[in-house]
Amino acid sequence: MDKFVNFMEKHFIPIASKIGNQRHLIAIRDAFMVTMPLMILGALAVMINNLSLSIPAFGKFMDMIFGGESWKGFGAAVWNGTFGVLSVFIAFLVAYNLGKHYGKDPLGTGIVSVASFFTLGAATSGMNSSGLFVALIVAIVVAELFTRLVGNPKLVIKMPDGVPPAVARSFASLFPAMIVISLFGVVAAIFTAFGVKDMFAAFYGAVQEPFMGLANSYGSALLIAFITPFLWFFGLHGANMIDPFMQAINAPAIEANANALAAGKAIPYIVNKPFIDSFVNLGGTGATLGLVIAIYIVGRRNKPYMVVNNLAAAPGLFNINEPLMFGLPMVLNPLMFIPFILTPMVCVTTAYFATKFGLVPPATVMPPWVTPPIIGGFLATQSFAGALLAAVNLGISILMYIPFVSLATRQELKKEKAA
Repeated sequence: MDKFVNFMEKHFIPIASKIGNQRHLIAIRDAFMVTMPLMILGALAVMINNLSLSIPAFGKFMDMIFGGESWKGFGAAVWNGTFGVLSVFIAFLVAYNLGKHYGKDPLGTGIVSVASFFTLGAATSGMNSSGLFVALIVAIVVAELFTRLVGNPKLVIKMPDGVPPAVARSFASLFPAMIVISLFGVVAAIFTAFGVKDMFAAFYGAVQEPFMGLANSYGSALLIAFITPFLWFFGLHGANMIDPFMQAINAPAIEANANALAAGKAIPYIVNKPFIDSFVNLGGTGATLGLVIAIYIVGRRNKPYMVVNNLAAAPGLFNINEPLMFGLPMVLNPLMFIPFILTPMVCVTTAYFATKFGLVPPATVMPPWVTPPIIGGFLATQSFAGALLAAVNLGISILMYIPFVSLATRQELKKEKAA
């Protein structure tokens, strides 16, 4: 095990650290973090509107109070202000974050990105999550072009002394903004010339939808369950590192699932963020709530473990496991490597096939990631079967951690006896 850890520290960790600190990935991650409350609100609004499908009595009760289905206008309005314009937010925020990273007019960069996004035709389609991939591409391209042009002295309109700084800044970015937006206008004209009437719909069908389908496979779910704890074992925040990938497929998948549910069609996507949060990351990466409970069951005589466990139990209920990660620790702990890596993979296997075979409905709602396990399973699927699946996976995680906690306890008792 020591040879493996040393090899990984020498060859793998430097590369992973560079990827984790890559400016574009950080900009995407931070942008989605800002929009997370909006996505949660939008998903909850959709859940309320569609709750009558799983609980008919609720729909009848609401119809009786409001005299019809007018109450569903609330959910529709909230969706329009959240998921309905999600790609616009992302186009602005990713470009803004990159402009901030370069120290070159972040606000102007974000505004030019949104203008370029609409230049491609987002006013007619693409403002919702179907335009998410295009929004990411536009934001990155705009940030790279605009931040280079805005610092060019040949493109600066010099204003006379006494002009307010805000006015001077706006004229300093005038030509760079005109150049960048015009370039996207040329791109839009080229697509139109080739007969592409809706570039966003074409891109969604050709690229985004197949990519989401690939990410919806059991293999991709297993890879997500493996890579996050694997990175955490070496001290890298695995969840943050893969979050840009997860978010890029999450919002469109949630929206597609909600639309399918409302239309009474088969729900297309199993793998999304609420699926991982509710059935795999029980207590945090590595399903460590199972470890907390396992320590209380068989590790009470292990004093160091119990001290950390008492501090980590309450945060663990809300899927916050940093106290365990660095206190127990889980990072570079060879004894806990096997259950820490394998437990999420087993949980994702049971959850994936339970959903695929129709035992549990797919996740159509995105509860806050701090929602306690079991409750999160119920909210994500709007089903008691989801709560039961989360409880089963929690039981699996406890059973998988118990032998290793027992072994650690025996080793600790030997140390105490020798001392």
